[in-house]
Amino acid sequence: MRPDQITATQYLAGPAPARAPTIRTATMRQSLGAHFVAAASWIGRQMERRRSRRALLEMTDDQLKDIGLSRGEAYSESVRRLWD
Repeated sequence: MRPDQITATQYLAGPAPARAPTIRTATMRQSLGAHFVAAASWIGRQMERRRSRRALLEMTDDQLKDIGLSRGEAYSESVRRLWD
C-alpha cells in the first residue's frame, strides 16, 4: 500500500486525535511567560526611574538644596542612561 492511500478502517476512524503538549512544551511556555513578565517589570522600573530623574529638572533650587543636590547634579542625573 502506498503512503498516500488509507484503509477503510482509517477513513472511518477519522483524523488522529490531537496530542496533549509534552512536558517540554509546557515548560517552555511557562519559561517564556516568566521571561515576558520579567522584561515587562524591568521596563516599568526603568520608566519610573526615568520619570524620577526628569522630575529633578522641574524642581526649584531650594527644593534641590533640601534633598542635597545642586542644579548641575540634577542635570547630570537626568541625562544618565536607563541601565546606569
